[in-house]
Parts: sequence; C-alpha cells; structure tokens
Amino acid sequence: MRTVVDALDESGLLSALRTTRIETEALQALSEALRSPPLRQGFIDAIGAIAGQSGRLVVCGMGKSGLVGRKIAATMRSTGTPSLFLHPGEASHGDLGMVGRDDIVLALSWSGETSELGDIIAYCRRFAIRLIVATSRSDSTAAQAADIRLILPAVREACPNELAPTSSTTMQMVLGDALAVALAERRGFTRSDFLAFHPGGRLGAQLSTVGQLMARGDTVPKVHQGATLMDATVEMSRKRFGCTAVVDDTGRLIGAFTDGDLRRSFANRSVGDAIRDHMTAPALSVGPDLLTSDALRILNEKSVSALFVCRDDRLIGVIHIHDILRAGVA
Repeated sequence: MRTVVDALDESGLLSALRTTRIETEALQALSEALRSPPLRQGFIDAIGAIAGQSGRLVVCGMGKSGLVGRKIAATMRSTGTPSLFLHPGEASHGDLGMVGRDDIVLALSWSGETSELGDIIAYCRRFAIRLIVATSRSDSTAAQAADIRLILPAVREACPNELAPTSSTTMQMVLGDALAVALAERRGFTRSDFLAFHPGGRLGAQLSTVGQLMARGDTVPKVHQGATLMDATVEMSRKRFGCTAVVDDTGRLIGAFTDGDLRRSFANRSVGDAIRDHMTAPALSVGPDLLTSDALRILNEKSVSALFVCRDDRLIGVIHIHDILRAGVA
C-alpha cells in the first residue's frame, strides 16, 4: 500500500525529471542558435576579440547571472585567459578602477535591462573599452550598447512559476564554458599549461611529469656494459629500485637488469659472467616530459615497478611506482 511519503518521493522525482528535460531543451536551443545568426557571428567575434586583447576579460553580472559570471571568470583563468569578476555594485563605488584600457568586458544580463550594469556600460563607452553583452533580448539597453552581442534564445525556466533563473543560468554557464574552451583551443593550451595553474592536490599530482619526480644523479642505479653479473648485483642492492640500467661509453641506455633477471641467472651462471649476457634489451624507458599518470599506466600494463628515463637515448633518471603513488597520482 502506497504511503504519503511514497507519493511525495514520486512527486519529487517527477519534478526532477521535468526540470532536467526543460533545461536540456534549453541547451538544445543554445546549440541550434550557435549554428545560425546572430549568435553564431557574435560568438566568433567574441572569441576573436578576447583572444586579440592584450588585457584581461572582465566578467560582470548581478544576482544569479553574477554567480554564473564568477564561475566563467574562474574557468577562464584556469584555462589560460586572464580574467576577473567585477561586481556591478562595487564597480559603482570605486572598483571600476580595476578595468584597464586594454581589458574587455563581458556583461551577463538575461533581460538586458539590469540597472546595476549602467555604470559599467557607461564607463566602457567613455573610455572605448570593448563590451560584450550576453542577453536574450537584442533590443535591450545593454545589447544596444554592446560592441559584440551574444543573443541567447528565449527559453522556458524550469521553475514552476517560470520566474526563478534556472534554464537561463544553465544556458549562460554553458555559453561561458564554450567561450573558455574555444579560447583554450585557439591558444593551444596544453596539459602542461594547465598544471602551471593547478599545482596543488590530486589534480596537480596527475599532471606532474616524470622529470619532476624521478631520481637522478648518483641515486640512479647503473653499470657499464663491460660490468659483470656481480657488479650489477651489487649496484642493484645498493640502490632502492630493484633494477639497474646498463649503459655504453656515451651513457646511452642499452639494457636493464632486474631482480627477476638475477634469480634466473643464478641457476646455472657464474657471477663473473658479463652483464650483457643477462640484461634485458632493449630496456623499457620513457622521456622526462611524460605525465606521471601515463607512466603509472605503463608500469601497470608492463607489470614492472620502475622505468628508466632517457633524453636522446641517454640515461638521465629512474622513477619507481612507489614514487608515483606517494605523490598522490593514483
């Protein structure tokens, strides 16, 4: 027998499904609008203007649009576009000084009639600062003042009263993401660039490189190609990696000798044998610029615990799986 709680739970679920459907339809409308004027040309012009500006992208908006604007500015900064959020209320009381002549302003206003944006718009006109306006009304005050207009399709809000910003803010958020990603791709923003802006936490660890974590110098186990099995065993025992590199006269990596190779060789070999007769060649190696997350994948795929690191075939370091795990990559 159904209870009142069951009925309420089902009602809540139906509401959630309706909300996601309405907001999905809004994003579909945005996608269609980007394929045709005026939004298509506005988006292209906005990308060109922001990418060509020597200053920062200043994002502004009031209320829910302001909250979206903060997120857009943060996403821009983390993907290579210098950006800041300017609160319109604070702008009118001194913070307009944050806007430089080389900056470009992106104003978010669904109606295009947000009165608090008036001082920012006037400031842009006075000092010839380029203004991009994202709004749903092309005939609005803000749109008419803009140098570049991002005219968003009018959509139904998911709120049952069709008043609370829901679909509209979702659309603004996705538009901001689209701008940020397009700018990052235009600039050739790489994972290494991303690491420079995100050095902390697990994300920073995953974006670190082998060269940053590897052991180098005297801590790297290595023997010359003329060494004996005993020499390699001693070197491997002195270091903590469970293996040793074998190099030629120029320092080029030509092979590797591991704990497994040692166990196999002791069955019927002499400790005076040449190491080249027992090493594994070619040795498994990677470059110093490889991401540690990719190095961890290789270690798991090859079922090994360490990788030698080379530049131009010459040994420069070694990295152990424990170093990667300690750094928080996994």
